[in-house]
Amino acid sequence: MVPSKGSELTKVIEIIGIGKKYPGVVANDNVNISIESGSIHAIIGENGAGKSTLMKILFGLVKPDSGSIRVRGEELNLKSPQDAIAKGIGMVHQHFMLADNASVLENVILGSEPTGALGKINYADARKKLVEISKTYGLELDPDQLVANLGVGERQRVEIAKVLFRGAQILILDEPTAVLVPQEVDELFTNLKGLTSNGLTIIFISHKLDEVLTIADDITVMRRGTTVANVLPRDTTKKQLAEYMIGGALPEPHPGDSTRGDQKILNVSGVTYTDHEGRKVINNLSLELFNGEIVGLAGVEGNGQSELIELIMGLEKAESGSVEIVGLDAGTSTTREIRDAGVGYIPQDRHRDGLLLGATLWENRVLGHQGTAPMADGLWVNKAAAKSDSERIVVEFDVRTPSINVAAHALSGGNQQKFIVGREMAGAPKVIIAAQPTRGVDVGAQAIIWNQLIEARNAGAAVLLISADLDEIFKLSDRIAVIFRGEITNYLDPKKATPETLGMAMTGEKIA
Repeated sequence: MVPSKGSELTKVIEIIGIGKKYPGVVANDNVNISIESGSIHAIIGENGAGKSTLMKILFGLVKPDSGSIRVRGEELNLKSPQDAIAKGIGMVHQHFMLADNASVLENVILGSEPTGALGKINYADARKKLVEISKTYGLELDPDQLVANLGVGERQRVEIAKVLFRGAQILILDEPTAVLVPQEVDELFTNLKGLTSNGLTIIFISHKLDEVLTIADDITVMRRGTTVANVLPRDTTKKQLAEYMIGGALPEPHPGDSTRGDQKILNVSGVTYTDHEGRKVINNLSLELFNGEIVGLAGVEGNGQSELIELIMGLEKAESGSVEIVGLDAGTSTTREIRDAGVGYIPQDRHRDGLLLGATLWENRVLGHQGTAPMADGLWVNKAAAKSDSERIVVEFDVRTPSINVAAHALSGGNQQKFIVGREMAGAPKVIIAAQPTRGVDVGAQAIIWNQLIEARNAGAAVLLISADLDEIFKLSDRIAVIFRGEITNYLDPKKATPETLGMAMTGEKIA
């Protein structure tokens, strides 16, 4: 491994020979990283490379079996996150932990409330401190705003404010751009530069190599639990980073010529939907999807994509218009009937809608397919078929797991996602609703998933791809449909459109 470039005096964190084993799994093996004060240090690697375990060790959630961690020269013995916070280490998790029904201020101080006489919360002091943090670091937060009314990027800034409020000088950001659209990524990067210019140090965990090359001062690459390279962005390329990560050349998707047929698999016609809070989130939306094509649905999150998916899958019912999928009326059919008719569904929230985290992998293979062969054997689940196909998915999709008998929660997020995709691609589905199919996965897994979607399309399946990753939209789509405020406002040809054109369309501009 190439040593860190800075002098001893600038090192704020030294991770020395860290090792951690679980039954059947070596999560970390002799990990060595030096991080300089006031820098943005990116740590990248495949799903299951050991990044999450290492960060849990640094944040006091997991105790290492070997090695040591020094912060500003002091060797740490962290027994809990409280110990880490006391040493100035804060962590912003990929999945936000906020109370929607509370204000920004209430969320920021929760668990760390400043108190005055008789133990009463001193809201005035808390507000003053939050306003000062927001101003100093350019977070632009309104203390009184209800979190439920905030966008994804704003919620992330609240999470950052939470750790700064507790005095963190070292921030661990776990996949911070996974749920952000390009404009929000730019805003985040501006905020991060503001943090480091004020002396803070940031550890940036990511799979997105373009972003890492843009924002990082140093990059450490992990593979199979250990560190394999430490490089400067100016001395490397995206291709080289990918090869460090996966230990070989990165495959590129090749969609080939159009395979679109004349069978309309999905027909959304004039649909309007008002959510449970009385907001009209879909307004007279129409969309068609034919066999043998991939239609990419692009839009800033919160413009009706989630609700459209729920209408298609029969989870919600439209107040007007119609949704037909594989010959069924989604307005009168159950989700079970839609699934059994040949619909593969990759949900955008794998924890809430895609897995039973406490169940084994082979049990999760059955989910959504328990009514059809080969998962069903009369009234009973075919355990042998479920186990056999789980083994196939593990091999074909490179799911890193010691066994199909482990609980789903034991896998990294990316490996969970690969298993879900493998499950939903099984059995030659007629249509695949793929919502954020590569969110949180590494470049190697992304290539596998992309190629599987292309192969399904080439075999005649219809694919509706909902993604915040514009690179993914461009590389996979035969047509791009742009959704804005619950309407399809533009159709673009991915071979002719540019990211700039698509970005303008996503903000509501009509493209000729």
